[in-house]
Amino acid sequence: MSGEPKIGIALGGGAARGLTHIPFIEAMDELGLKPARIAGTSIGALLGAGWAAGIEGKDLRDYAHEYLGSMRSIMGRIWNTRIKTISSVIKNSMTMQLDALEVIRSFIPEEMPEQFDDLKIPLFTVATDFNTWHQVVHHHGNIRSAVAASIAIPSIFRPVEFGGRLLVDGSVVNPLPLDIASRGTDILIGVDVNGSPSEERSSQDPSLIDVGVGSAQILMHGLISHNLAAFPPDVYVRPRIKAVGGLEFWRVKEIIESGDKDKDLFKRQLSNAVEQFISGRKKSP
Repeated sequence: MSGEPKIGIALGGGAARGLTHIPFIEAMDELGLKPARIAGTSIGALLGAGWAAGIEGKDLRDYAHEYLGSMRSIMGRIWNTRIKTISSVIKNSMTMQLDALEVIRSFIPEEMPEQFDDLKIPLFTVATDFNTWHQVVHHHGNIRSAVAASIAIPSIFRPVEFGGRLLVDGSVVNPLPLDIASRGTDILIGVDVNGSPSEERSSQDPSLIDVGVGSAQILMHGLISHNLAAFPPDVYVRPRIKAVGGLEFWRVKEIIESGDKDKDLFKRQLSNAVEQFISGRKKSP
């Protein structure tokens, strides 16, 4: 419709916490709003790819419950796609690092197109060039390879070779890609799923993985603060997520419900931003 704003949305990285993106995708669907561009980092790239392909938020919620509802179902998918024989275990798994592309293939719905150009909404995914330390943004080519590169958390996943580069998780350089989502848009949305500091002391000492992911979370907080100052969003949401381990995807129900608590407020804020734009109080750049 003529006069409607072009909306750019940045879906940030946050490992398992990133499942809280789903209620806000649902919220935009329910308001009848589609972004003009989606910029996603790490799990934001994964969920953003599904959304850009035309999968609605409510269906993403159903997929998440089906694919991630238990440790058994998660490990079954990873085991069936990655570890084919005993020899492959010996050859590829001595470091216990996962192949991000194989994992992506096992969790992305079959209806996902192969190429960016076949998406219904323009998608931009962020990865990090391990050698140059630079941000790499993908908008063309193979979606699965680009998303795999974006989610390749160092030490957990092997770096992904794609486009002549060796790539790791985009959150290393840009955990909330507001700069990419803002280009050519009228309303900028940032969904920050990195989480907040917690004063709660766990009854158990953190595992090696928890320490690594938690330390990355602290570093990401500083990068996000810088991006918020440089590219202030019109609508910004940071869901109040309970203490969740970075890889505790099997807690999908309670993680998504954490986002549900902020869904109505998000809808009001976005509706107000759209109304302000249409009424002329906000001018298109």
